[in-house]
Amino acid sequence: MTPRIVVASLVVRLRSLGRERSAMFFTVAFPVILVLVFGAIFGKSEHANFDLPVQDLDQTPASAVLMKSLGVDGVFRAIPVPSDVDAGQYTRENKLNLVLVIPRGFAEMQERRIEHGDGQASIELTYIYDPSSTSVTTKLQYLSAIVAASNQRLSGAPAFMTMTEKSILNKKHRFIEFFVPGIIAMAVMTSCLSGTLNTNAELRQKGILRKLATTPITRVDWLVSNILYQFILAGVSTVSILLVAYAVFDVRLHIGGWLPVFVVLAVFSFVGIGMLLTPIAKEAESAVAVANAFLFPMMFLSGTFFPVEMMPGFLQKVARVLPLYYVNEGLRASMIFLDNVNAAKCAAITAGVAAAVFAAGAAVTRWDRDA
Repeated sequence: MTPRIVVASLVVRLRSLGRERSAMFFTVAFPVILVLVFGAIFGKSEHANFDLPVQDLDQTPASAVLMKSLGVDGVFRAIPVPSDVDAGQYTRENKLNLVLVIPRGFAEMQERRIEHGDGQASIELTYIYDPSSTSVTTKLQYLSAIVAASNQRLSGAPAFMTMTEKSILNKKHRFIEFFVPGIIAMAVMTSCLSGTLNTNAELRQKGILRKLATTPITRVDWLVSNILYQFILAGVSTVSILLVAYAVFDVRLHIGGWLPVFVVLAVFSFVGIGMLLTPIAKEAESAVAVANAFLFPMMFLSGTFFPVEMMPGFLQKVARVLPLYYVNEGLRASMIFLDNVNAAKCAAITAGVAAAVFAAGAAVTRWDRDA
């Protein structure tokens, strides 16, 4: 290996990066945008919060107390619906997915139950809903829990079963703090795999790879300069993501030695996969399709955006054979849970994958042929 040639090759790659706006966007801007978008949606809220239109046909202090109780725990914000309209038609016209109707006689039945001890006194609350809505099921679960709690208070009897919260973590973490490590892993994967595949496919199509065999640069020099180039991109994207997450959302993550370890292992893993895929992409135009065919399944099946446990059992098994899964798990183990044992286990698996795919990728990177 000749350091002077490696540095010269690296400088050429870095200069070309400045002229490739799309590469800069997907390396730095795109991961940061994801952090901003998902952080804005989930970063500040500890729980769900919904608007709940309520039509109060009783118009009594008792029904007003019920409406107020809907927002006690912060889940719902009661929005009054005019009492002189048809609730079903109002729901359809305003494209609502759930409307609660408090019927007339609510206060009367409540008084009979509490003041007169009439155990048979009851009232039916009606909810009008759109079963095709994706959020209505969650709303109904919260609403049922609130109604059950109200019934418990009206009965006057103490609850037989209660629940106590006890976390395995030392502190409570927000969604954005679970999200950031996954975005770091995804950004490194995207940059390394697609960057390597696209560059190699373009150079091979133009015949440049074959011409390199006639220059002083060796294949080792070429591979080292490419790896250093990907290290720089991975470092820039990782620092950008962390700076935005800390500055905008005030995340609390442990930044230690495991972070650079997983970034380095991820670079070797996905650069190796990119080199292995190069023979499949016969021209530069098809490289994007080939890269996406591997990027998107790993992105969505490896727990980047949502926990793997939410997926069906067979997909969980698929996730555990993907290299990105272990990068995600290792980063979260080290940055959130401070679990060095699990981080070491994920690092060992990722290192094995990196060694295998990089060695295989280097072997198929031939300069004496264009196909």
